[in-house]
Amino acid sequence: MKKIIIDTNFLVSAIRFKVDIFSELQRICDFKYAVCIVDGTIDELEKLAETGKPKDKTAARISLELIKKKKIKITKTSSKNKRVKNVDLLILNLIKKENFIVATQDKELKKEIRKKGAPIIVLRQKGYLKLII
Repeated sequence: MKKIIIDTNFLVSAIRFKVDIFSELQRICDFKYAVCIVDGTIDELEKLAETGKPKDKTAARISLELIKKKKIKITKTSSKNKRVKNVDLLILNLIKKENFIVATQDKELKKEIRKKGAPIIVLRQKGYLKLII
């Protein structure tokens, strides 16, 4: 079973553009998978819900509710400092250790993931997901 890590900006973007992540994942993944996030993503979403722009605040709150409602597994990372500065580094460290697919919209993170040869899921044309292997 593969694990799909969802990044903060991916969640927020999908919510803002009203994309149903879970039905799209079923459409593009013809294999067994589990959806998860890193614990630092929760911190980022909570911070965004408090101090972000109005649209981002709303999307962050909805994302947090979605995580609870869909019971998305939260992957604990070794450096669980409150308000982790760089969740991207946590994700990059995780994909070194295990076979993960990363769902992200972050340009720099995508570049680093490609260097490591891991698959990426991206949001295309504000309406659907695409798996890039």
